[in-house]
Amino acid sequence: MVDYRIEKDVMGEVKVPADSYYGAFTERAKNNFQISGIRAHKEFLAALATIKKAAALANIELKQLDEKIGKAIVKAADEVVQGKFDEYFILDVYQAGAGTPFNMNCNEIIANRATEILGGKLGQYIINPNNHVNMAQSTNDVIPSTTRIAILFLLKELVAEARKLEWSLRKKAEEFRHILKVGRTHWEDAVPITLGQEFEAYAVSVAKGIKRMLDASEELKELGIGGTAIGTGITTHPKYHETAVKKLNELTKLNLRTTKNMIELTQNYNCFVSFSGALNMIAIDIFRISNNLAILNSGPKGGISEIMLPDVEPGSSIMPGKINPSIPECMIMVCYDVMGKSKTVELAAQYSILELNVMGPVIAYNILQSMKLLTNTLKMFREMCIDGITANEERCDELLHKSTAIATALNPYLGYQSVSKIVKESLKNNSTIKETVLKYKLIEEKDLNKILSPEEMTKPKEADKKLIEKIQNSGSYKKYLERL
Repeated sequence: MVDYRIEKDVMGEVKVPADSYYGAFTERAKNNFQISGIRAHKEFLAALATIKKAAALANIELKQLDEKIGKAIVKAADEVVQGKFDEYFILDVYQAGAGTPFNMNCNEIIANRATEILGGKLGQYIINPNNHVNMAQSTNDVIPSTTRIAILFLLKELVAEARKLEWSLRKKAEEFRHILKVGRTHWEDAVPITLGQEFEAYAVSVAKGIKRMLDASEELKELGIGGTAIGTGITTHPKYHETAVKKLNELTKLNLRTTKNMIELTQNYNCFVSFSGALNMIAIDIFRISNNLAILNSGPKGGISEIMLPDVEPGSSIMPGKINPSIPECMIMVCYDVMGKSKTVELAAQYSILELNVMGPVIAYNILQSMKLLTNTLKMFREMCIDGITANEERCDELLHKSTAIATALNPYLGYQSVSKIVKESLKNNSTIKETVLKYKLIEEKDLNKILSPEEMTKPKEADKKLIEKIQNSGSYKKYLERL
């Protein structure tokens, strides 16, 4: 049987579990918002408690908070950062606007623990959640600042995983650099490319995605802490904003900075849109790469099958021996989810009415969740897919020479109209471009091999003018032109 204590607030009495570190506000919010069962990310909680610690240190330094009370708050906040009270952060991520329940949940936990540290009992509140723990703060500056810091906490690991993926793709690019294959546009054969060039392009896309995330994160380092309710800084010491940011930098080493206009930061959440947009763009790139790998792997007999993905599990409950591109498929699912979350952030950032945006909780949840999803899934993608990809070099060569892809390389030597007829005849007779050219003795085989070499077909290369003159002055070429 649960024992309760009675707490009082402006609305009356509230029954709170006797051994709980949260209080009346959290209990009411818990009863109001039973939505998803999803709790705040631990990095969000750590960032929130870090702000409480920095606020106490700043207020002590500015002689606004009794040192004994402040030190108890600091010690309690440290324990929250360490995760000792995670079980008492019980609130749903979908809750009252701006995140006041999150803020008060933390205030109550720290106040109760700090009260214990000073020899009091739970619910006695020798240290008050509002007057002491929340001194010089409002939900409206605490929650967006918490979200910024939590994102920066998670960014290091996400960037590290993305860089590892980039490096793995570059390794594959080097491994496959000599393998010539058919390129494809519009789902049709196009000019040749090397498999290595394809993978190098994928690596470059990931590198650009990393840069976008880092660039977007810079704006997140500007904090409005000290702006309190609407950014005017009411109830704070004139030096509080500067001092609080300084303390946060000492605690986090994140190179955070003050702002010249806390009112603007309270209203404008576009920094979250920018960062979420960077996550969205890397998700788009990873989606494209994953999908391309699945296409190139398709088969093994009835598809393209130019590469072979690692086998990770059986692909069918009814078709024996079938192996699916399971890892890319999972990666694509996550990319879709990240794209959707980015749209949620974009829409939530629009809901800024006059002096405040109240959508902080849903913005925080979606960005942090996207970051964790990407971090975990990029690791899986690299370890269980990219690192184990092998090339089917024989198949690449087969499809290249069966296709009309190499025909474009002949344009400078034979002319567009002549090459078009060669392509048409090759398709009609089910012969290769090379066979058709040699059939009419348009180009000597040694010269043809040079023209159709990887070095000639996969990078800018000036056509051999002497060879053009030789070919176009030949009787075989002139005779072929007469047939057009």
